[in-house]
This record gives sequence, C-alpha cells and structure tokens, in this order.
Amino acid sequence: MSFLSRNNGNSSPNGHGSPNEGDRKRMRRPYQSKTFKVEISFAAKIPMQAIANALRGQESENSQEALRVLDIILRQHAAKQGCLLVRQSFFHNDPKNFADVGGGVLGCRGFHSSFRTSQGGLSLNIDVSTTMIIQPGPVVDFLIANQNVRDPFSLDWSKAKRTLKNLRIKTSPANQEFKITGLSEKTCKDQMFTLKQRGNDADGEPQTIEVTVYDYFVNHRGIELRYSGDLPCINVGKPKRPTFFPLELCSLVSLQRYTKALSTLQRASLVEKSRQKPQERMKVLSEALKCNHYDSEPLLRSCGISISTSFTQVDGRVLPAPRLKVGNGEDFFPRNGRWNFNNKKLVQPTKIERWAVVNFSARCDTQSLVRDLIKCGDLKGIQIDAPFDVFQENPQNRRAPPMARVEKMFEDIQSKLPGAPQFLLCLLPERKNSDLYGPWKRKNLAEYGIVTQCIAPTRVNDQYLTNVLLKINAKMGGLNSLLAVEHTPSIPLVSKAPTIILGMDVSHGSPGQSDVPSIAAVVSSRQWPLISKYRASVRTQSPKVEMIDSLFKKTSETEDDGIMRELLLDFYTSSGKRKPDQIIIFRDGVSESQFNQVLNIELDQIIESCKFLDEKWNPKFVVIVAQKNHHTKFFQPGSPDNVPPGTVIDNKVCHPRNNDFYLCAHAGMIGTTRPTHYHVLLDDVGFSADDLQELVHSLSYVYQRSTTAISVVAPICYAHLAATQMGQFMKFEELSETSSSHGGVTSAGAVPVPQLPRLQENVCNSMFFC
Repeated sequence: MSFLSRNNGNSSPNGHGSPNEGDRKRMRRPYQSKTFKVEISFAAKIPMQAIANALRGQESENSQEALRVLDIILRQHAAKQGCLLVRQSFFHNDPKNFADVGGGVLGCRGFHSSFRTSQGGLSLNIDVSTTMIIQPGPVVDFLIANQNVRDPFSLDWSKAKRTLKNLRIKTSPANQEFKITGLSEKTCKDQMFTLKQRGNDADGEPQTIEVTVYDYFVNHRGIELRYSGDLPCINVGKPKRPTFFPLELCSLVSLQRYTKALSTLQRASLVEKSRQKPQERMKVLSEALKCNHYDSEPLLRSCGISISTSFTQVDGRVLPAPRLKVGNGEDFFPRNGRWNFNNKKLVQPTKIERWAVVNFSARCDTQSLVRDLIKCGDLKGIQIDAPFDVFQENPQNRRAPPMARVEKMFEDIQSKLPGAPQFLLCLLPERKNSDLYGPWKRKNLAEYGIVTQCIAPTRVNDQYLTNVLLKINAKMGGLNSLLAVEHTPSIPLVSKAPTIILGMDVSHGSPGQSDVPSIAAVVSSRQWPLISKYRASVRTQSPKVEMIDSLFKKTSETEDDGIMRELLLDFYTSSGKRKPDQIIIFRDGVSESQFNQVLNIELDQIIESCKFLDEKWNPKFVVIVAQKNHHTKFFQPGSPDNVPPGTVIDNKVCHPRNNDFYLCAHAGMIGTTRPTHYHVLLDDVGFSADDLQELVHSLSYVYQRSTTAISVVAPICYAHLAATQMGQFMKFEELSETSSSHGGVTSAGAVPVPQLPRLQENVCNSMFFC
C-alpha cells in the first residue's frame, strides 16, 4: 500500500528529524513535471457566411456548424472565468448564487447563452439557468446533510461510499486535489499501511513498518485529528494501491454537479428558491449581459459580431379564451385563464354506485370524509351512493413490504364485498411518494380492472374535494367541461372530418439511472367529434432511447401488437365505426436535431400501422412538436406582470423558414411564464396559421384535472401522466420475472427490457391517468 501525502517538515518516524526516503519520494511525486506532446490537426474550414445564408432561409450543415463555433466561443469565454459549464449554461463559483435545497445539495444559479438564427437576424438567447451542485466544504458536513443524521457516527457508510465515488476533494494541510475512489474497509485507527523507513535491512531490502493511518498522521505528521479516528478513511488511490486520508482533512471542491434525481421536497425547495418575477429576471439578465463583456471577446469581434445590450422588441397577439360548456347547458367564459365550478354542475357527471373506501393507516376521520364527498358530489351533479364499507388496514400489516400490504388489503376486500366494486377510494398515509401507490395502482388496473383514486387527506375542504371529484369523474368516463365548439361541433377542419388527436411522450430515468427502461406513452382522442376525451397506451423501451419504437410491431403476417393499432381501433369503435381521415400528432420532448427522426421513424411507423389495418386507407397528417425546455421568455414592457394567457408570438424571434410559434396559454401566477414553442413539422390538412393556433390554444382548455388553462396541450400532459403512473408499476417488478418471458429485444442492443403489464379491458379505455 502506498500513502500519498507531504511530510511538511514534521519529524520522520525514525526520530532523526529529517524526512525519510519514503517521504522524500512522496514529496516529489505530486510536483514532478510532465511533458505532453500535443498535436493540432486541421479538421475543417467553417464558412461564417453560412449564418447569413441561414437567415435568408437557406439552412445547411455549414450554418449549424457555424452557430456551434459561436457557441463554443461563448463556452470558452466562460471557461476562462472558471465557470462550471453545462452545455450552454455557465455557473460562477460565487456563494451568493447558491441556495440550499436540503440533503447536501445546492441549487446554483447561472446563465444560459447561445446563438440562434431568427426572423429578426442573428440573436443571442440569454436566460437564467439553475443546476444542482454538491455542497462544498468538509466531506463530513456534506454526508451528515445528505443522510439527514445528527453526527458522523450515525452515517450509513455503504451509502456514503456510493455517494462520494468520483467526487473531487482538497486535502489539508497540503491543499492538493484528488478524486475519491472509495472508503477504507476499517476505521482510521485500525487501517494499516506499509510505511518505508530510511536505510535498508540486513538483506539490503528497504526497511518498512506497518502503521495505522491515524498513527501516521498524528504521530509522524503531527496533525491533530479530533474525530476521524473511529471513522473510515477516504481512499483516493488505485484498487491495488490505495491511498488513505482521514475524513476530517478532506473538503469537497466547489461546483461539482449533482446528477441524481431530486426528492419531492428538494424539488419543491428548488422551485421556490429559483423562481423570479418577470421584472427581477429582466434586471438580472440585463446585468449579466453587461458583466459578461462579450463585446471584449476578441474571437467574436473577429467573426464580425457585436451584441446589443437591449432586449428584442416583438409584437404578439392575445387569443381570446374559448367558451366552455358546463352542466345544465350553461356557457362559461374563463377569465385570466381560469374558471371554477362554484354553483355549477359538471357537463357529463357520472354515477358511483358500487364503491368502497380503503384506508392504509392514514390518520383521518373517514366517516366525515365520505359524508362530505357525497355532499360535494351532489352539488356538482355526481350521484354517489353510500359506500359498501370502509376497509381499515390491520395495524400488524403496517411494517410489511408494500406489495404484501396491498395483497392483504385485497384479500380483506374480496372476502367482504359481494362482487367487484366499480370504484375504490384509497387513503394513503404519505402525501407524496408513497411506496404503496405503485403496487396499489397495478393491482387495481392491471389485475382487477377497478377504477381507483388515491388521496392523502391532510387538509380536506370543499376545494380539495371538488378537485378530487374532477379526477374521479374523468376516470369513471364522465366529462367536467367541454369546449362550446366541440358541443356544436364547429372546430375548423377538425369537426368536418373524423380526426384523431395524439399526444406522444417518452420519459427517461433520472441522469443517475442509466439502466432504467424508458417509458413511451401515447394518448389518443376518442368519441369524435369530441377532443376532450382520451385514452392511453404505454410501453417500455431501451433506456435513454427517445424515438418510440413500438408504434407498429408486426408479430406475424396478420398481427400487429403496436400502440397505434390499439388506439386506432378504439377510435373506430368509439366514433361510430369511422376511421380517422385526419391524424394530428403532438410530440413532446424532442430537440431540433431530432425533428427528421420524428418524421422518418415515428411517422413512418404510424403510416405502416394504418396501411396494415387497411391498404387503401390514406389519412392526412399534421405533426407538431411542443418544446418547453428552451430559454426564450417574454416580458411586458413597463408592467410587473407576466404576459396575459393566450399570448401568441409568431414573428421576429421565430425560425427564419420553419413554421413555428410561441404560445403562453396559461396564467403565470408565480415566477416568469415559460411559453411553449410549437413547431409544425408537417401539415397535410392545410390549416391556416390562425386556425392552427386557435386549435392548439383550445387544447390547453380541455384538461379535465383542473379548472385552469395549462401551459401545453392536454394530450401531451396526459401522456406524461400515463407514463409516470405506469412507470410506478415497474419499481415493483422482479426483473427475472419479466425479462425472460417477454423477450423485449430492442434495436439499440439485445438487452431485454421488462414489459409493462397490460391494463384490464374495462379500464384500458378510461382516463385512468387523470
């Protein structure tokens, strides 16, 4: 074992007061000069003229490359200032930009800046950006915060080892930087290593003694250790040659990214601490432009680029909110993107006859909850009979694993209920992230086909119950409100020919989880001419694969097991035996570089699926990509408020050639509104710009879970919800059960992906994801 550290002139172990030979080697090693040979080879000549061509609508490979060159100059400009670089976002090492979000994680505020071609010319897109970093400072403080314990002696060291691996530390007193490779097996007082002595033994071999890490630092180096003696050491060496440091001499370097998924509490804290009102954000961005001194960047100047310090002025329109239909034939006009059901009935309320309440040890007065729910339902037009029973969990089962608790509860329900219930209301003890949620949903939807609603009743009032009833009514097949243009029906082009609307999304595991399957969800409208009712189909695919690969899945000459067949057949049966003549696709979460793949891979599969059902069938397609993950923000000059709901912008900052527009459909109540950027990749139907924008705007008002316009079209939101809910099923799958039986081999490689269970027939067409 080697031990890497400096002697610092402290007495040597053999007591002569001069560094021993081993120490001299150790002193020299970190400061050995190394010679590197660097070869710079010519890669390509990138004509900057390509940017001017792109602004005239003549885009090419070169124009993308030229923009990349400019972005690299921005990155290099930030790197010279010692920033952390995350793609095109830059973060300075300034503690006033840090906000503690708990668990040893800090939110670090920085800036995004990148160049874009737009109708107004070459633009610099700048915005506030936030990333997660590890709390810098003593390693022990980070571990205590990360595991939420009182002192270092309560830490779970196997968890600590996983958390610390590959993080960079500085050690005192030498102030050298290392990367953590692991922890010692034993404590500092027990962990031995071989220390070389001065001189040779009788056989001419170098003399060595075995010492503990603690003994070496305290007695040989004269460094006082207050508490590390009984804790493991940090290892910064190689597997065969470990190098140990006592924990208290190690500090984490600043600006190290934290890439694991945040907990619900951390995310809430981050959102609260990073949001900014429009005026505050404008001020911060204006200052950032001044401080960055881009005009003094010689490379930008040599490219002939100077940057204005003022914001671009654009003209926008505000679309009027669509008229809504509620119960008793009443019309309703939303105000400021919001409405409510006070003294109103739902447009299509359902009847709940056979149902029961299940309580997983939630502290709650179930009798009054049921009474209030029935009363509130009555006011909204939902007839709710008295429940068959309230099933209380046996207190002995509370400590059992989640699957077992759900099994036991179902045994109890089956033994007492005369037949399958229509609906189960489930009370959970934790408000967020209950580990019962996944197994409970799976049992109900995949095994028994029972509609279920989970609640964690902490503050139950009228508003809370109304929101719960909106979800229950949608799941049970009812509708809460309708667009007046659906009711008539008079939606331009959509009401004239059978039209199916699809929302498509793929959700991936967090960056830290590389082996979690990605989940593809597609929702489709049903019961044309309605555009407010949807159903979902959800499948797994290889981790981190963005393109959906199961839209068309030919299993034999006559069989297709793909998502689209399932959705098209449901549209046909629910829309009076009509095939859709028009298919409108909303795709979420793809970047500009993947637009061609959406058309060449996903749209091709959808066309194949249609042809497989009927060779002569040629529906028309509209493909629209929705992007929320961008850095364009709009501000009202001279106003502290966000732009009003319905604001649409389709000039100046939009693409020089493509058909795209920005829409803020929702009322931004906190922080600065983030518009959704819609790109129309294909339009066979021939919508006018106004009609298409109106349709997209209207689809933000059909979300059944809330009484507000939402920021992105409802089908995309539903696809998110369906993927998230069915993703919860996976956490409880034994991989051995699933991978062998289904053989889900994917194009990315022959790694079987565990398949999701299919939902029972009586719930698969429902809005179970609501």
